[in-house]
Formats: sequence, structure tokens, C-alpha cells
Amino acid sequence: MPDRPSPDPIAFLERQAASLLLYQSVMQGSIAQSFLALLRALRRADELDCLRAYGNWFQELAAANLSWQAYLLRQILRSDNPLTRQVQQQEVSPALIAAVQHDLRALQHLYHCDGKQLSRWVQAKVGLDTAPIVWEPLDTAEVLISIGLDPNTTDWADLLPGFINHYRQFGVGLFAAYRAFRWQQGELMGVAYPDPIQLEELIGYESQKTALRQNTEALLSGCPALHVLLYGSRGSGKSSLVKALLSAYGAKGLRLLEVSKADLRDLPVIVDQLREAPQKFIIFVDDLSFEEDDDAYKSLKVVLEGNITARPQNVIVYATSNRRHLIREFFDDRPRPRDADEVHHWDTVQEKLSFSDRFGLTLTFEPANQDTYLEWCITSLSKARCQSIQKR
Repeated sequence: MPDRPSPDPIAFLERQAASLLLYQSVMQGSIAQSFLALLRALRRADELDCLRAYGNWFQELAAANLSWQAYLLRQILRSDNPLTRQVQQQEVSPALIAAVQHDLRALQHLYHCDGKQLSRWVQAKVGLDTAPIVWEPLDTAEVLISIGLDPNTTDWADLLPGFINHYRQFGVGLFAAYRAFRWQQGELMGVAYPDPIQLEELIGYESQKTALRQNTEALLSGCPALHVLLYGSRGSGKSSLVKALLSAYGAKGLRLLEVSKADLRDLPVIVDQLREAPQKFIIFVDDLSFEEDDDAYKSLKVVLEGNITARPQNVIVYATSNRRHLIREFFDDRPRPRDADEVHHWDTVQEKLSFSDRFGLTLTFEPANQDTYLEWCITSLSKARCQSIQKR
């Protein structure tokens, strides 16, 4: 390991944490902050502070069900910083490479300060007969092995190419931590527990299912993919079909972002945030329709048709609706010779009627027939019987 520790190992570790140039976010989480608080308590040698700080750190690790080493590695893999963003799109400057190599060596020292070492320091500082219990739930070497890195590497600067490959393949930040997202109050929020429904659980509508899968696979392969409108009867499984794509393709880089109709005005901002990510995104708009005086559809129209900004190749829109024509229309909207009537009123009517045609692919879901219903009943009964047998 580079840079031999000073005679005061606790002060040395604090300096390593403070010296981070690009990976400061690794030490900003609650687990890392409780680790630093424990180091400060050990350096002050206050017995009660040491015990409280160790207890807080232990509790943070136990709540997350992570070891200290696993936590550090997870934070490194998810870190959103200038290097991890640049490596996904372009070559990285030598200065950034040098900074990351410095940070990886500093983090290597923090990594090797495991729970056993801290427990021994607390025991020595407080004068306990036995060392405090150590939290070690995971074999952290598996984290490095899982991304093709050697856990026995003596200098973590040599691991940089492996980390770069991981960032390019899986992304960073929220996009590496979650597969499903929701746009709320102008922010991208990760969904920790997305709907686990599987494509195999959805009965009927095989042609629609095949078309949607083929379009999604085209997106994942980097080929041109179409925006899709799923239109038809309520309860026919339109929304479930879109959500089931995440279970089928999430491991291949697919991400699902749900945007409510009320937030459609933010779509251009959302798309700009997704443009540079290596993952492929489906923007999911459920139960889409517009009132006659609702102009939020214009933001969606920009995304569907494009504007002067190039359309991102990693983002498409899947929308569901119970209505074929998405913008509500009344008979009074039809042009009639009246005073103060719009001169080219038919143009407005056509704009409303043609909005749904902006989707490149429309999948129609008719009401389920008797054969589909019976197939669903047989499948449900078989599944219930299997679960009953497993419980026995």
C-alpha cells in the first residue's frame, strides 16, 4: 500500500479523508460521517465519547446491513463526480486521472481500517476488558470480484481502468443505485421497491406484448426506437405491461421514469438530465389525456417530435390512455359560421385530433374475450396451487 501511515494512525486516516479531491461524496453519507466522528472521539480520548461514537457507527452499519468496506466500495461505484461523468462520454484529462489515483489510494487506507481495528482502538482508549462487538455482515471482497477487480491489489490506483469500465457500463449516482424513478417537485427520485410484475404473468394481448418488447429491445441495442401509445379498455393491463419491462430488461440497462400529467411541462428538463447517461430510459406517462384548455400536451409534443435540440437516442416515451384521441374535443369545437369564430378553426381541430398520431406506434387493447378470461383463470389457479404446495 502506498504512503506509509504516520506514527499517529488515527490522525493519518483523518488526513486521508480530508485530502479527497473528487470523491468527497463518498465520505458525506451518514455511515461515513459516523466513522469520522469515531476517529475524532478516539483522537480526543474521551471515554464516553468513544463509546457513544462507536455505538452510533455500529448502528448505522447494522441499519444498512453493510460492512464498512462494502459501504465504501458502494459509494465509490456510485460516486457522481467530474471523472465518473466524463468517462461515460469522452476521454478524461490527465489531471483528473491523477486526482482519482490520489483519491483511490486515500480511500484504500480508509478501507483497510476495518471494524476489528476500530474495536481494538476503542478497547485500548477506554480500558475495556473485552473489545466491543464488531459488525461484519458481508464478504466485501465479493464486491470487487463482482466487477472484475482483484481485492488483493496492493495499490488501488491500478484498479482505475476497472472502475472506469464499470462507470461506462452502469452509470453513476441515482442511475447506478436505482432502476425505477419518479419525477417529483422538480427532482428525480429513486424508487427503492418498483413493481415486481413479470411479463409472463400478463395473459393475452400477445401481439401487443411482442411489439412492445421488440421496440424496447431496439432501444437497448442502440437502434432507432419509437414512442408508443398504449390505448384501450381500462383494466386490460396496459400499465402493467410497461412496468413489467423493467423486470425483463432492468439488468440490461433499462430504466423506467414515471412522470405524472401534471409534470409534463418539465419534460424538456427531464430529457436533458437523461441525455448523457449510458442507460436507456422509458418515460412512462400513465392514464394520459388532456382537457381542451390544457396546453401541457405541447411539452410532450416537443419530446415526441423534437425541436432544434437533437433528440436523445436513449430516451423514449410510453404512454397509456383509455382514449384514442388524447385531447378532449366537443361538438362545439367544430367550425360553424359564427361571429368572432376562428378563421382557420379546422386547423385547431386537426391539431387536437392528430396529437395521438405523434406517437410512432399505437397499440390497441380491446376488452378481454372469454378465451383470455379463461386462460387467466387457469393460470391464476395453477399459481395459487403451486404456492399452496410450497407452503406445505
